[in-house]
Amino acid sequence: MSKIAWIGLGVMGFPMAGHLKTRGHDLVVFNRTRAKAEAWVARFGGRLAATPAQAADGAEFVFSCVGNDNDLREVTLGQQGAFGALGRGAIFVDHTTASANIARELYQAAKDHGAGALDAPVSGGQSGAENGTLTVMAGGAEPDFQHAKPMIEAFARTINLIGPSGAGQLTKMVNQICIGGLIGGLAEALHFGTRAGLDIGKVIDTIAKGAAQSWQMDNRWQTMIGGKFDFGFAVDWVRKDFALVFEEARRNGAELPVTALVDRFYAEIQDMGGGRWDTSSQIARLERKE
Repeated sequence: MSKIAWIGLGVMGFPMAGHLKTRGHDLVVFNRTRAKAEAWVARFGGRLAATPAQAADGAEFVFSCVGNDNDLREVTLGQQGAFGALGRGAIFVDHTTASANIARELYQAAKDHGAGALDAPVSGGQSGAENGTLTVMAGGAEPDFQHAKPMIEAFARTINLIGPSGAGQLTKMVNQICIGGLIGGLAEALHFGTRAGLDIGKVIDTIAKGAAQSWQMDNRWQTMIGGKFDFGFAVDWVRKDFALVFEEARRNGAELPVTALVDRFYAEIQDMGGGRWDTSSQIARLERKE
């Protein structure tokens, strides 16, 4: 049994931390909205901390899953941040989708404390967090990764160390680029097939056995044509992630014309009032009545 601090109990962090507790680990949790932390303790047990530093005091592993770079910096390096109590030999594991820059910054800050750090964003959405089937892409040092991997396995099905600090966040950007384009193509295909008068069920049953198959096709085509967009990862969030992608692309010179177009489509969905719809809602802008 390990002593673990968990910072951030949103739609992802809440069940992820729960998996660690149900495996018998000793958890202390912190959330900026105290009511969420109280709800977590009421459900899973463990203890509630008043600050990130209090949560991290004496912890072997400190996990975080918050909103963005600024949130992450606040809960780690802020006045009551976790790094103020980060012990020598502890491992900091961040599951926030954030920039590669802050990942490297926190890696160095942890190293200055004699600790380790991994940037370890996840893919799989709320259902993956609840079912313990997330994919984790990590950046950092191999010894730190091997030390933390048994903890991460509590809520992940696939866990890979991609490279040095920052590589996990860069891989998450690759993931988001892929998903945006895939959903865009699927949305247009379903829209086109419907307008052509085809039996979409038969179409999907046929083409899903060929080169067009994808997870999005298998799991979202029916809900997409049914106008149901309440499956977790919101348009507002993917646009936040795309902003990180574009910032990195400006730095490395990558050209992303398709991603830029998809981002524009999601901006239109936000204008339609769909900021909290999930990413499969790209079809909604095609089906809207002018």
